[in-house]
Amino acid sequence: MSNSTRSPRHALRRIHLLIPALFLLVQAWPGTLHAEPAKADEPAGFTRQVVVDKARELSQSPFNPPQGEVPQALLDLSDAAWNNITYRPEKVLWAKEKLPFQVQFFHPGLLYDRLVAVNVVDKGAAEPVPFDRAMFDYGNNHTLPEQIPDKFGFAGFRIDGPGNASMPFHEIASFLGASYFQAMAPDQVRGLSARGLAVDTALPDGEEFPYFKEFWIEKPAKKSPGLTVHALLDSKSLTGAYTFVVKGGKTTAMDVTATLFLRVPVAKIGIAPLTSMFLFGENTDERKVRDFRPEVHDSDGLLIKNNSGEWFWRPLDNPENLDVNAFQADNVRGYGLVQRDREFPHYQDLEAAYERRPTLWVEPVGDWGFGHVELINIPTDQEIHDNIVAFWSPKDALPVGVPQTYEYRLLWNGDGFTHPPLGYVEATRAGDAGDGGQRFVIDFESKALSLLLPPSKVEGVVTCGKGAVVSDQLVEKNEHTGGWRLSFVVRPDQAPSALEKVLPKRKPPVDLRAFLKINDTTLTETWNYAYRP
Repeated sequence: MSNSTRSPRHALRRIHLLIPALFLLVQAWPGTLHAEPAKADEPAGFTRQVVVDKARELSQSPFNPPQGEVPQALLDLSDAAWNNITYRPEKVLWAKEKLPFQVQFFHPGLLYDRLVAVNVVDKGAAEPVPFDRAMFDYGNNHTLPEQIPDKFGFAGFRIDGPGNASMPFHEIASFLGASYFQAMAPDQVRGLSARGLAVDTALPDGEEFPYFKEFWIEKPAKKSPGLTVHALLDSKSLTGAYTFVVKGGKTTAMDVTATLFLRVPVAKIGIAPLTSMFLFGENTDERKVRDFRPEVHDSDGLLIKNNSGEWFWRPLDNPENLDVNAFQADNVRGYGLVQRDREFPHYQDLEAAYERRPTLWVEPVGDWGFGHVELINIPTDQEIHDNIVAFWSPKDALPVGVPQTYEYRLLWNGDGFTHPPLGYVEATRAGDAGDGGQRFVIDFESKALSLLLPPSKVEGVVTCGKGAVVSDQLVEKNEHTGGWRLSFVVRPDQAPSALEKVLPKRKPPVDLRAFLKINDTTLTETWNYAYRP
C-alpha cells in the first residue's frame, strides 16, 4: 500500500502454519462464564448495541462463507506487485479536518481474498464508505483497475494517530486479514499480531479462522483521546460483536469489549489471542537454518501475571514437533508475548529491525473465571511464518445461544513496560554439558538486584519434574550486567540403554522452574522451561 499503508516484508505473516493432526489433552479446572447483561432504552442512532444485535441475528442462521469476491488477477499478485498499489494521500479519511486520527484503506488482493464493509459513524448516523478506484495509485499494475468490479470493497484499514515528541503523528494500528490486527508505539515497526478470537487451535480437526466482515468507525472530535472502532465477527461456529477504543501516545492502548454468540458447540475457545514468530534465539542450541544473524524473532517469551501476584516467564522455542503448553491461570491478571531483547547487535538485521518489534500485553477487565493460558510453539524453518500462538482459554465450554462478553485492554509498547516489580529474566542460554546433560544459564536483572553485592546470600531455587535431575547449581554476581546469574545442569534420571543410544526413544518433556531468593524473600519472577531428555 502507500508509504503509510505499505507493509514491511514480514507483514504478510498473517495466517500461521497449518497445524498437523495431534490429539491433545489439557487438564481442566473449574470455571465460570460471562453473560452479556440485558440492555434497555438504548438511545436512537448507532450504538454498540446495533453490532451486538447484528451478531445475535447472524448467529441464528448458517454461516455463509464469501467466495469469489476478489478477481483472480488480484489474488495472483506478487508481494511486490500488491505493495505497488498505494493509497493516495489526498484521499486519507479526515486528512483535511485536522482531527487527532486519520484512516486509510488496504486494497484487496494477494492473501486478502475477502471484502470487508467499512462504515463511518458521525453524530449517531452510520454511512458506508464506498470503494473507489481513484483512492489508489496502481503503479505498474496498469491493467488492474479495469478488472475490478464497480461494486467492490476493502481488505482492511490502518489508523494514524498521536505518538510522542519524536513521532507526534504516526501509524498506530491496522486491521487486515481474517480477524488479525496490529499496533505499535512510536519508534517501533510492525511485529506480532493480535486476533479477535482463536477457535480450535491445535486440535486434530484443524483450526477455524473467524473474520471481521464489517466495521463501523466513529468519527472523532477534535480533542478525542481515542478512536472507537466496532467490528462484526463471523465464522462457521460463532459470531461476535467487538468494540475497540484505540489510544495513541507513548504506549498504544486498545480497550476491547467482545460479545460472542455460538452457533454450535466449540471444543476450544481462545480469548485475546496473540500471534508471533520465533525462529531462533539465544536459548536455541541447535538451529534449523544457517544464518548470519544471532537471533531472529518478534517475541522471545511469554509472561504471565497470575491472580496470586506471581510473575511467570517462559522463553519461546522453535521445537522439532508441535508443542502445546497449558498454564493454569484462574482469573488471570495479565499475559503477553514480550520482546525483551532490545539490542541491535543481538539481531544484526538492518531491514527487519527486530529490536524495535512491539511487546503486546493483555490486561483482563474483571474476573474471567477458571481457565488457562495456552502457549503453542509450531515448528518452522522460515521467519515468514507466525509459529507462536498464545491465548486464555476458559475451562468450561461456552453455551450455545447465550451471549458471552469479555473485556480487556491491549498494550503495545517497547522496552521495560512489562517487567515485573522484582527481578526478571534478561536472557536464557542452553548448551551441552556432557554425559547427555544440558547446561542452563539464566541471567536475572533489575535495579533492585543491581544493588545486591557479594557476599549477599542470593540463592537459586530450581525444581525439576519427573524424568530428570539437577546438579552443579551455581549463583553468582554478573559484573557485566549488574544482575545475578543462575546456572545448573539437567540430566535424565536414568542412563539410556544400549538400544536407546542407537534408536533414541522419545520421552516427554520435563518441567523446569527456577527463581532467586534471599532468605525468605523472593527476588525474581519464576523462570519455566521444557527440558527434553
